[in-house]
Amino acid sequence: MTEAQLVRRISRGDTAAFDELYRRSAPWLTARLRRRCADDEMVAEVLQETYLAVWRAAGSFADSMRGEEAGGWLWTIAARRLVDAYRVRGRHRTPPPAAATADLTPSVEDEVVNAEVGGDLGAALSRLAPELHQVLTAMVLDGLTVRETAVLLRIPEGTVKTRARRARLDLRKALS
Repeated sequence: MTEAQLVRRISRGDTAAFDELYRRSAPWLTARLRRRCADDEMVAEVLQETYLAVWRAAGSFADSMRGEEAGGWLWTIAARRLVDAYRVRGRHRTPPPAAATADLTPSVEDEVVNAEVGGDLGAALSRLAPELHQVLTAMVLDGLTVRETAVLLRIPEGTVKTRARRARLDLRKALS
C-alpha cells in the first residue's frame, strides 16, 4: 500500500493505516528534522505535532491528491512545525542548538538530491557554499518561505534573500 493510500484510509479514521504511515515515515522525518535542529526534545515535540496534524488534515490532503505521494506533504508539515517551535522557543528562552554544520559528510538527503538531479546541475549544486546550499534546500526543496527559512536557519530575512540570490547566480554561472 502506498503512502497516498494510507493517507486516504487515515482520512476515514483508520488507526492501523496511521500506525503504518508512522512506522514508514517517522525514521526519515526524524533524520531530516535532526539535520536542522540538534535539540532531541524539540525534534520529538515537532514529530508529535506533525503526526497530530496528519491525523487531523488527512481528509483535506486525500481529497486534493492526484496520485502524489505523501512524503512531501509530511515534510512540509514537519518543517513548518519546526519553524513554529523555533519561534515559540525564541520568545521564551534561548533557541536550541542548530544541527552541526561542520559535518562535511553529505546527508542521505543530499545524496538523493544529487543522484536525482545529476549531471551539470547536480555538480553545480554540490559546489555551492554550504550557507547557500542550506538556503536553497530550505526554500526550494522544503518549500519554505523567506521568513520560515530565516527562522529555521536563525539568520535575518535579508540574509536569506541575499544567499538565495547568490545561489541562483552561482548556479547560473556554473551552468552557462
